[in-house]
Amino acid sequence: MHKVIIIGSGPAGLTAAIYAARANLEPLVLEGGFLPSGELMQPGGQLMITNDVENYPGFPEGVTGPELVEKMRAQSERFGSKHQYAVAEEVDFSGFPLKVKVEGQWLQSATVIVATGANARWLGLPSEEAYMNRGVSACATCDGAFFDGKELVVVGGGDSAMEEATFLTRFATKVTLVHRRDCFRASKIMADRALHHDKIEVEWNREVAEILGDDKGVTGVRLSSTVGEPDKTLDVGGVFVAIGHTPNTQVLKGHIDLYDTGYIIVDRHTHTSVRGVFAAGDVADSHYRQAITAAGMGCMAAIDAEKLLDDYEQEGLL
Repeated sequence: MHKVIIIGSGPAGLTAAIYAARANLEPLVLEGGFLPSGELMQPGGQLMITNDVENYPGFPEGVTGPELVEKMRAQSERFGSKHQYAVAEEVDFSGFPLKVKVEGQWLQSATVIVATGANARWLGLPSEEAYMNRGVSACATCDGAFFDGKELVVVGGGDSAMEEATFLTRFATKVTLVHRRDCFRASKIMADRALHHDKIEVEWNREVAEILGDDKGVTGVRLSSTVGEPDKTLDVGGVFVAIGHTPNTQVLKGHIDLYDTGYIIVDRHTHTSVRGVFAAGDVADSHYRQAITAAGMGCMAAIDAEKLLDDYEQEGLL
């Protein structure tokens, strides 16, 4: 039986692995996490599609997302973590020990740390994929500084879109909110803040039909109308998609408590509703969604798991 199984290998999962391994807990990291279709997630999470990370402490010259993930993995392996490129197909948290099904077989563990992250929702355009990380982003806090002095587009109509647009005004000369309806679904205070900002304009009843660009990156967008108006083209240097995130918790439904949005409910630490199951990173954090906050939660989850393992020994379970 394992002492710690970590599901997910982004900054939360790998930081948890570093701390658990240094505590001689020999954690097993399932790098594939899980998806509703059962397919493997990208090991390393969203950092693997991030070219430049300039806000992670310790890298004054910046670092690429894949390089940061590789350094974290190497650091955890140095202390004895084991890594398996596999997906968690099913879980059974009904009793002790906890069980995780991998490649058709049940693994047993005293504790489980869920660090499967959340995936940004995208528009699904071929041009969007073509310019990913070359002018297309889903995180203003992460990438806004790269667009200083440019005109930008933010797609969406909820609170997240309002927050992204308002934040980007620190760098952009102009931000255009593109929304497919004639009113925002955002809260009134957030919508008013955006609508009354002198750097923000709105294109109502519009959708991004195509992202335009050249070999250097995004140069514009073609907007179609949802009410029969002619297409319209905007010259912009970047596109931020803010239509929400989907936490990777489908396999957990019915096994631990989740919010209606699918995010894992944790207490002020990292404990979930099931003793021995902890959650860290974007899978339990719909607010910050940063690599550094995910790493911090990974540290917390490993320490929480270590403390519980001590309790289990006192109780005679280990």
